[in-house]
Parts: sequence; structure tokens; C-alpha cells
Amino acid sequence: MSEAATSPYRHPARASRFTLHHMTKVLLILLAVVLVLLQYRFWFGDGGLTELWQLQRTIEQQQQEIAALKERNQALEAEVVNLREGLDAIEERARSDLGMIKDDETFYQAITGPRQDEQ
Repeated sequence: MSEAATSPYRHPARASRFTLHHMTKVLLILLAVVLVLLQYRFWFGDGGLTELWQLQRTIEQQQQEIAALKERNQALEAEVVNLREGLDAIEERARSDLGMIKDDETFYQAITGPRQDEQ
């Protein structure tokens, strides 16, 4: 038999190929794990997409509230202008909210009895 066939040592070129192949697999697995961790953080971590979507929903809700409050403020502002400029609005408000009448007016209150269908 030849010396190469009975030698307990491997051929140096084969050993380096095995090591290179093994290292490549380990490196690929490591890169895949890093990619998965980065993707997890991108989707679910602090500042990820789920948090971004939640913040966008919050912004939309706040914009709706702001629009409603702006509308309310405009109505109040119109009422203030109306109260400042005209006595008719003040008089109407006093009559409807406070039940006030003028000095030369007579107030009549009609009280009705119960309806026949309620007896």
C-alpha cells in the first residue's frame, strides 16, 4: 500500500475546504439570525412599524377632535360677535334661557289638564 492511503492525516487541501465550507455555513446561519432579529425589531420593537401605525391612528383621532373643537370655537365666536353687536340676541337669550319679559309685556302661562288618553 502506498503511504498516502495508510496515512492517518488528511490531505491539507481537503482540510481547508472542509473548514471553509463549515465556516461559510456558520456565517450564513449567523447572518440569517441577525437578519431575523433586525426584522423583529423593525416590525415589533421600539420605533417599529406597529408603533408607527399606532401613532398614526392617534394623530388621526386628534385631528378629528381638533376639527370638532375648531367648529365649536367658530360657533362660539359667532355668538360672541352677535352678542356684542346686537341687542336682539341678548334679548332673545334673556327670554329663552332666563324666562325674562319686558316691563310693558304681560306673561301668560297656559296650564293644561291631563289628556284623556293619560287618565
